[in-house]
Amino acid sequence: MEHADLLPRDTAVQLIDADGRVIEDERYALPDADALLAAYRGLVEGRRINDQASALVRQGRLAVYPSSHGQEACQIGVALALADDDWLFPTYRDSVAVVARGVAPADAMVLLKGDWHSGYDVRAHHVAPQATPLATQLLHAVGFAYAAKRRGESTVVVALCGDGATSEGDFHEAMNFAAVFHVPVVFFVQNNEFAISVPLSRQTAAPSLAHKAIGYGMPGQRLDGNDVAAVLAVLGEAVDRARAGGGPTLIEAHTYRMQAHTNADDDTRYRERAEVQAWVARDPLTRLRTYLTGTGALTEELEAEYADGAEQTAAAMREALNTDADIDPEDLFRFVTESRSPQREEQWHLLRGEIERTHEPAGGAR
Repeated sequence: MEHADLLPRDTAVQLIDADGRVIEDERYALPDADALLAAYRGLVEGRRINDQASALVRQGRLAVYPSSHGQEACQIGVALALADDDWLFPTYRDSVAVVARGVAPADAMVLLKGDWHSGYDVRAHHVAPQATPLATQLLHAVGFAYAAKRRGESTVVVALCGDGATSEGDFHEAMNFAAVFHVPVVFFVQNNEFAISVPLSRQTAAPSLAHKAIGYGMPGQRLDGNDVAAVLAVLGEAVDRARAGGGPTLIEAHTYRMQAHTNADDDTRYRERAEVQAWVARDPLTRLRTYLTGTGALTEELEAEYADGAEQTAAAMREALNTDADIDPEDLFRFVTESRSPQREEQWHLLRGEIERTHEPAGGAR
């Protein structure tokens, strides 16, 4: 591959602009109506999941929720770009993508509720546990993809991360290994402009994050992350390339985190409200709805059907998370190692004694 082929475009790929108009592109074709309707349905459900999860935090049913409100085009696009046998390695902000891959919404929230496990069967859904430490999942994704290549499988892995993760050493190691060993993995960076309170300008001096790809010897591309059509087209090409033996790709999606980093963050301390409001006009749902309505593909009946389906999903999530879990304290010791050591057995007995004393009747046992 020529060096020029590794460089991303000067401007991000866009197939549908913020006003819902089609932008002709010489390389990427606009996905067909069925694909875009499926994507729109996912966007509607994803937005409802984000809003419901934020409400559940306020009700004390979730410990924390990193919202992807405004980034749903990236979330849904990546889920739809993968085949059933492909794998997704998500971050803590990618719950909507996890659900779009078939995980029940309530199961996807278990980690954010504060439970000890990921909440879903990773093998059944081909979705790795959501990673909270920045960039660690990139190494896991590369290792998984390398193993699949060694086994002769056609599996492609998509590894998600944010702009802040590109400053981590694990990002470099994952990119370098993937390129050197020609691993079938796609790195998908959702550049939402902030790593908590740190703006992109303090993360990199590169022309774009996608430009980092050439330093590793892999192609890079950048796209409008609020345009689900562009996400589907560019990601689809990268996934096909990886499956055909073409190796890894780095994709940067330009989007924006419309809400705070999490419910524990006060984003008014580091960004102006006018900046946030400027992105409202670029909303991925509004954009796609305008285009699909204009073509006649999205009818009032379909719109109502999608909204009703999203509301049913939110209701099921509420019901599941409003039920208190039956917690077994011994699970703290049961799943640490295959067999319990004498020291761990002693620790369990100490804890059990504490629990039993706590539940004694007032005045002590008689």
